[in-house]
Amino acid sequence: MTHPRSLRRALVALVAGALVAGLAGASVAAVADPDEQVGADGIGDGYFPLDGNGGLDVLRYRVQDRYRFGARTLSGTTRLTVRATQDLDAFHLDLLLPVRSVRVDGVAADHRRPSRHEVLVQPAAPIAEGQEFSVLVSYAGRPGELGYLGERNWLANRREVVAMNQPHMAPWWFAANDHPSDKALMDISITVPRRKQVFANGERVSRERRGKVTTHRYVSAEPMSTYLAMFAAGRFDVRRGERGGLPWTAVVSRLLPPASREANLDLMRRTSRVVETLEEDLGDYPFAQVGGLVTGLDVGFALENQTLPTYPETGRGYTWLVVHEIAHQWFGDSVALRRWRDIWLNEGAATFMEWRWEETHGGRSASATLCHQYRQRPESSSFWHLRIGDPGADDIFAGAVYYRGAMTFQALRNRIGEQHFWTLLQRWVAERRDGLGTRLAFKRLAEEVSGRELDAFFRVWLDTGSKPADLRRNGLNCSVSTG
Repeated sequence: MTHPRSLRRALVALVAGALVAGLAGASVAAVADPDEQVGADGIGDGYFPLDGNGGLDVLRYRVQDRYRFGARTLSGTTRLTVRATQDLDAFHLDLLLPVRSVRVDGVAADHRRPSRHEVLVQPAAPIAEGQEFSVLVSYAGRPGELGYLGERNWLANRREVVAMNQPHMAPWWFAANDHPSDKALMDISITVPRRKQVFANGERVSRERRGKVTTHRYVSAEPMSTYLAMFAAGRFDVRRGERGGLPWTAVVSRLLPPASREANLDLMRRTSRVVETLEEDLGDYPFAQVGGLVTGLDVGFALENQTLPTYPETGRGYTWLVVHEIAHQWFGDSVALRRWRDIWLNEGAATFMEWRWEETHGGRSASATLCHQYRQRPESSSFWHLRIGDPGADDIFAGAVYYRGAMTFQALRNRIGEQHFWTLLQRWVAERRDGLGTRLAFKRLAEEVSGRELDAFFRVWLDTGSKPADLRRNGLNCSVSTG
């Protein structure tokens, strides 16, 4: 996601904890036996205790939704292919929409809502650890009326809809194990009126017209975290092409005036060139497609949705924004977070790659940008008070996470040297491709590559609420006056 100083962050717009009433889905027999094996209602992330679910490893999602613009209702089914990671008599799923029915391996299953965010499912027969099974959840409701943790994330008007947000989006439109650490393949079908277009992650594999509606199906070749899944429906200007064997798609909403559409199409067309440049530093782009979609809705941020990042209306001068979201395809999408506390790894890397782009395109060096950021903020600045290695749930998108995260990357570059630094980044994204990363794993790889002990370095940059000393061991040498 793009840093909030540059683009207004619209994610948490309501009072924390406000939730909309009226989520009365079908509720049948309760799971009450204390001896039953019940998967936990959260995956274990301390920032968002109800995110994800225990006992489940989702392998694949088959989402089939229909959206009605006039009524602003969404109905559909999600079929999850799941592997049990423990014995299960019951398990949780994350979903805000009212539930109509649940079936496990084709058999009707009891279900109820222990909270507005959770669906507790009791299959007709117990599930053994290691068993692969399917869950089919049917639902319908008005996602624009639903909230979670103070977030009202559904973006739509009567002409366009786009499912994009972070850290939560999936429960507004499909049943999920909603945490970045459980990556799965995505197969998304969206049915809308015939005149509407649909775009989603991955490759469009079919478009079927039936009467007054059309169903658009997209399939992703690589696994993704649930918050990165997206779709947009409306009327759009589209350009397609191929560069270096990589197909690209540029999509801009027709809600925007013609001059703005052309400027934003020009920006989106730069995406493939950005990919090609970043590959020089990071290695092969990790996915089978790339693109960018500019919505006409009033959204104040961009988001790194896998293979198809989404953007607000901007224009030709925002190449840095494309660099940020495309850098996330490596850092955050291909290599996802095991826990939200390590968000600096995603946002710091993407912001650092903005600095690197400037450095290689006639601007100041990333080292000079580091020193500029360092000098302009006195020790008393609140910028230094946040411990970005564990910022807390309310501050995962704080400016310090982005900028001090980027400063950490450049300081590390100074500390271990050019060759070791780029070897580190290339090995990180190659060895953990389609997998997960943590701060500890990153530090250990940095130590392995460089042959240096870096505990103190990472502690100073990530764990202290004070300004690092201007010392070489901290990757700094900013005491020279700029005049």
